[in-house]
Amino acid sequence: MADVNLEARIKEAIDMFRPQLQADGGDMEYVSLDEQNRVHLRLTGACGGCPMAMMTLKMGVERYLKDACPEVAEVVQDD
Repeated sequence: MADVNLEARIKEAIDMFRPQLQADGGDMEYVSLDEQNRVHLRLTGACGGCPMAMMTLKMGVERYLKDACPEVAEVVQDD
């Protein structure tokens, strides 16, 4: 069972980061938090087909979420 408090903090951090993606015509959807504390996200809009999406996910979103929620192990993209 995912930590409800951690999940709430992750969603809050995602909402804080989201405007940076929306400024470029993209967005992201929270999918889930698994047992290994990996955050599953779906990139949408311009981010969905962007060749730089994985770099954005790892260097941007993952770093931001790990700063906000140190328990987060990794951010992975769900299709």
